[in-house]
Amino acid sequence: MVRSPRGGTGTAATVLLIIGSSLALLLVAWFLWWQLGTAAFLLCGILALIPLGICLLGLHWVDRWEPEPRSALVFAFLWGAGISVGITLLAGPYVGDALSVLLPGLAPEFTGPVLEAPLVEETAKGLGVLILVFVRRSHFDGPVDGIVYAGTVAAGFAFTENILYFGSALLSSGGFGVELGFVFVLRGLFSPFAHVLFTAAIGLGLGLAVRRGGTLRILAGFLLGLAAAILGHMFWNGGTALVSGSFLVFYFVLQVPLFALAVTGVVLLRRAEQRLTRARLGEYAAAGWFTPQEVLMLSTRAGRHQALAWAGRFGARSTMRTFIQKATRLALIRQQIAAGRDLPANCAAEQTLLQDLTRTRGLMLARAGG
Repeated sequence: MVRSPRGGTGTAATVLLIIGSSLALLLVAWFLWWQLGTAAFLLCGILALIPLGICLLGLHWVDRWEPEPRSALVFAFLWGAGISVGITLLAGPYVGDALSVLLPGLAPEFTGPVLEAPLVEETAKGLGVLILVFVRRSHFDGPVDGIVYAGTVAAGFAFTENILYFGSALLSSGGFGVELGFVFVLRGLFSPFAHVLFTAAIGLGLGLAVRRGGTLRILAGFLLGLAAAILGHMFWNGGTALVSGSFLVFYFVLQVPLFALAVTGVVLLRRAEQRLTRARLGEYAAAGWFTPQEVLMLSTRAGRHQALAWAGRFGARSTMRTFIQKATRLALIRQQIAAGRDLPANCAAEQTLLQDLTRTRGLMLARAGG
């Protein structure tokens, strides 16, 4: 991982956050074990790995162009699985009581899932994404980064929540049965990305805000994204009322098109990142740091595949992957410089990356020649 002058501090803070969120996850795991018992806890944990795997594969696909630091992703997952669940368990009852006082005419069956849960859960998850903006600012460059971080937080939250839901169904039915199967299919197969889609709105808002810079813009982007996430969550939890209580009608008529729209949006954002990479690396090519052929190789998926295949012939595939990652990072740093953001740190990072890229290119050419 290439670090800017701020990278060391950010990495140290991330380690501390990982330790704290790991302890929180252990406390939440103990609570679930105490509630469910050992056998149900282990079984439901295994079942919850299936939707978690689906979510992580999808997020990996989103993150392929410019992968985020693993330490930041680990913290994002732990925050979602531990701290955000803990906040929800602790704050949820108080928020529910306040809503009952403020809205006495609404039934608790409506207030809890449609109002309380979206408000508390999305706020708890969103705080983790907001922390990453400030702690790992040098690696939070735009909307795609925000979606990846927010989606990872949400995947962690959904993992723990699924254990609780699967466990409740298992205990209420006295073992394997229709109820557990229904809940697993509904949450694990039909809607594994539900939480990811809600919280991705927060990441999108923050990602758009960080490109413009400024703490006030970041906070505004967080609040707008949070509002969208809460509304989306409310819509999901209460949406069946719009179609006469039929979940399947709601799912195929409204949720599937919304999911398709979200995927389309991510594809368009990724293409925008590719265009940005080509444009910014083209500036370095004009200054003699890259050849036009290298820019084409680094800024297209086909070019990257060909480059990795070529390097693999002489055992330098990992070196080529490093070259690609650093070049992509350089393009994003250049974008920040062009926007006038944090110029001393970004200019220092730019020089370090250019030196690293020159050295890495030399290593590959030496191995190819040998």
